[in-house]
Amino acid sequence: MDDIKEPDAGADPAALGSASIYNRQLLAADVAEKTGLPRNKVVAVIDAVFEAASHALRDGKEVRIAGFGSFLPSERPAGKGLDPETGNEVDTPESKSVRFRPGKVLRDMMSGAPV
Repeated sequence: MDDIKEPDAGADPAALGSASIYNRQLLAADVAEKTGLPRNKVVAVIDAVFEAASHALRDGKEVRIAGFGSFLPSERPAGKGLDPETGNEVDTPESKSVRFRPGKVLRDMMSGAPV
């Protein structure tokens, strides 16, 4: 995890685009560089990993990635809420979402502790 590229502090932000966003394409490029695999193969693997994780979460399973963290399915029951425009009470439907809990290695890295 030490090899994640960070934007060059002296670089022109306009030239970097959204330097603070690490997207699928940048991830694939980094993995391809580190493994020597062709980028198109890496993209296929990344897509397969995210698809498998998405299906597991949809089925109510927790997805744990050692050293990174856990993705947990979350449900909020239906209830009552207030409409911010009118102030009237409204029914809120149940909803499903995903929570992320970072692992110890990621927490330590983010806090600057040696990993």
